[in-house]
Amino acid sequence: MAPPNAQKNHFNLSGGKLSVDGVPVLTDVPSNVSLTHFSSTRRSSDAPIPLLLRVDSTASRGCFLGFAQDRPSDQLTNSLGRFSDREFLSIFRFKTWWSTMWVGSSGSDLQMETQWVLLNVPEASSYVLILPIVEGPFRSALHPGRDGHFTICAESGSKRVTTSSFDAIAYVHVSDNPYNVMREAYSAIRVHLNTFKLLEEKTVPPLVDKFGWCTWDAFYLTVDPTGVWHGVQEFVEGGVSPRFLIIDDGWQSINLDGQDPNKDTKNLVLGGTQMTARLYRLDECKKFRKYRAGSMLGPDAPSFDPKKPRMLIKKAIEVEHAEKDRDKAVQSGAKDLAELESKIEKHKKEIDELFGAEENGQDSSGAGGCGKCACKSESYGLKAFTRDLRKKFPGLDDIYVWHALCGAWGGVRPGSTHLKSKVVQTKLSPGLGGTMTDLAVVKIVEGGIGLVDPSQAGNFYDSMHSYLASVGITGVKVDVIHTLEYVSEDYGGRVELAKAYYKGLSDSLAKNFKGSGLISSMQQCNDFFFLGTRQISIGRVGDDFWFQDPNGDPMGVYWLQGVHMIHCAYNSMWMGQIIQPDWDMFQSDHLCAKFHAGSRAICGGPVYVSDSVGGHDFELIKKLVYPDGTIPKCQHFALPTRDCLFRNPLFDNKTILKIWNFNKYGGVIGAFNCQGAGWDPKEQRIRGHSECYKPMSGSVHTTDIEWDQTKGSTQMGTAPEFAVYLGQADQLILTAPTSDPIDITIQPSCFEIFSFVPIMHLGPSSTKFAPIGLTNMFNCGGTIIDLDYPDFGATVKVKGGGVFLAYSSGVPKKCTVNGAVAEFGWSPEDGKLTVDLPWVEEQGGVSTMGLVF
Repeated sequence: MAPPNAQKNHFNLSGGKLSVDGVPVLTDVPSNVSLTHFSSTRRSSDAPIPLLLRVDSTASRGCFLGFAQDRPSDQLTNSLGRFSDREFLSIFRFKTWWSTMWVGSSGSDLQMETQWVLLNVPEASSYVLILPIVEGPFRSALHPGRDGHFTICAESGSKRVTTSSFDAIAYVHVSDNPYNVMREAYSAIRVHLNTFKLLEEKTVPPLVDKFGWCTWDAFYLTVDPTGVWHGVQEFVEGGVSPRFLIIDDGWQSINLDGQDPNKDTKNLVLGGTQMTARLYRLDECKKFRKYRAGSMLGPDAPSFDPKKPRMLIKKAIEVEHAEKDRDKAVQSGAKDLAELESKIEKHKKEIDELFGAEENGQDSSGAGGCGKCACKSESYGLKAFTRDLRKKFPGLDDIYVWHALCGAWGGVRPGSTHLKSKVVQTKLSPGLGGTMTDLAVVKIVEGGIGLVDPSQAGNFYDSMHSYLASVGITGVKVDVIHTLEYVSEDYGGRVELAKAYYKGLSDSLAKNFKGSGLISSMQQCNDFFFLGTRQISIGRVGDDFWFQDPNGDPMGVYWLQGVHMIHCAYNSMWMGQIIQPDWDMFQSDHLCAKFHAGSRAICGGPVYVSDSVGGHDFELIKKLVYPDGTIPKCQHFALPTRDCLFRNPLFDNKTILKIWNFNKYGGVIGAFNCQGAGWDPKEQRIRGHSECYKPMSGSVHTTDIEWDQTKGSTQMGTAPEFAVYLGQADQLILTAPTSDPIDITIQPSCFEIFSFVPIMHLGPSSTKFAPIGLTNMFNCGGTIIDLDYPDFGATVKVKGGGVFLAYSSGVPKKCTVNGAVAEFGWSPEDGKLTVDLPWVEEQGGVSTMGLVF
């Protein structure tokens, strides 16, 4: 007899049909496919008791799929059945490291390396998630089949690791809510696998609430202490103090095979030129080692020419183009390449001249270093530099540096450190054959990876990170994460190799960077999320910010920005269950900077830019950032609205991307016209769709916000009436759940942010009142940090300086700011109540406003 609290399982597999509540979801399921109900499995998990209880309460909604074949193999592919005429949303890898969304209506429409697929099942008023997972030493992904079929591909990454059957290689879950189905499914898998932790179980780094600067687009590989110093100083002088700094690629001690093993490779500029280089020591390179304490603090501090990195980048691009022309000539059979080679050499010489004699003439050991280890005088190097930075800029809380998962792009040079490493040639999974051509992959395949033996992974990360922590570095951005799958043949396969590396990384993070000081990047594959996130709590949810199309489409400067937002919004659906979504940096002086800024304002994560020195739009930044470098951050992470889930907001010629989020006292919808580009399955690349780059019309409604997704927002969603502020239009309107939607038309690469605030009735006249926030900030609702309704009035605490807006159906009797009577404006036509609020440094920028009705 079943226990009294047993629930009926929603899934059934019989007669070649997988059904949910009696509705067939998949047909023609092969007879070798098995189903095991989640509720019937037994597992050991260290999940906290409330999470275990929550998973148990939805156990009847989930099941595992397995399959058995006759012959063992390191890679097994099996059909899971077919579906057609059914809307789906999926996430697939379009590069080794990056994932994005795809929609369709049959199993054949899926793309290679699909990480999950969400099926719309309106007949059962439900959504079904099919999630390929990890079993033993195998990981899996979904691939398209013929005639509506789709397959699961399970692979170990080593011909020495084989099997012929699986019991739980995919997980299937059902819910009547598309956001709940993601949360419940990943919670169930967290308990089942016990190899990762959910975001709710972890601590995120403090930078999530702050503004920062990343050096990448400002300098690329030419980054040096003087440039970094002047960059931070410009922000401070511009009125927005960075609270965190990321010194990106370019600070490490790397060189190329065949070069002097004890010297840095000289004069690297663009990303790509360093991708076959390897670490030869674990501390900073010469240009950072030779920094002398106090050299930027005195009256004779070195000057910085902001034109120099731009000129270097321009010349390096000319070299890149000339090398491409030469390669094309070789492919076409040309014999005389002298002119092209001469052109390349000419540009390279010009680059050397721009770098100057100082960079090219000094001993690479630098001042105070021994050449092999990190011992040096405290008067030099990163320690001196970070100490000086903090002395000059006391608001700089965090300084992170970049490194690849394997050390550098090409790993660690054998024989150069105390670590055992060897160059391992790469092998790409067949599933990656459907991905986009990627320079990084080409270069890594060309050079192989100097892989530290996995038995020393913990030693490797601790050696590097403990040194960094000792010199004032508080965290790392770990990039190029998904290279391990290329080199797993001799190391027990990709799962076992990943476990060894991620354990070492997690242990070092816990020891050296307070458990949370790590941003993960180039990691958007299920291996990482299922195996590498017990400690890591934040990561990128989009591809890189591209300021222009690297393939030469002049419209790419526009359409690539919408593509970036789509990556971030849809990836947050699954990644946000496990890590804090990071929407990446952008440049404030870019042609589409405002478009990016609008999305960052409500994304719910950190805000940071990669501006060049001298290339800032401070007025734009100040719509995102307070003077003290903190931000009015949303309470959740932004997600696409329901009416966008099974649509293509990139090139269906009709859909506006809408994302929802919460502030403490209201909800928010961001509407973005991202149309104009997208994935082309035939060309296997993201390309422009100029026919879609035009104004789009749509609508917004209060029910677009998923009010029930947090405890704090559920009550707000029951309000009978809302005030809605359209930030770009500067329009204030009233709406109700029963009202018609608000119609909108948005120009290409433009947006509107809708702030929804519940209306309260105050005073003896039952005056309608709703606080909107500071209208000079994109996320105006995020500026309200406390709200109370005493008798006959309202008390509002607001952070920031500027114009505070509220809806009020009547004129207040009195207004005070910080205890003093204050003037206000009120418009009877639209109910706009405005008050000018100051930024008072001594009060942390917080003003207390009182209203009496």
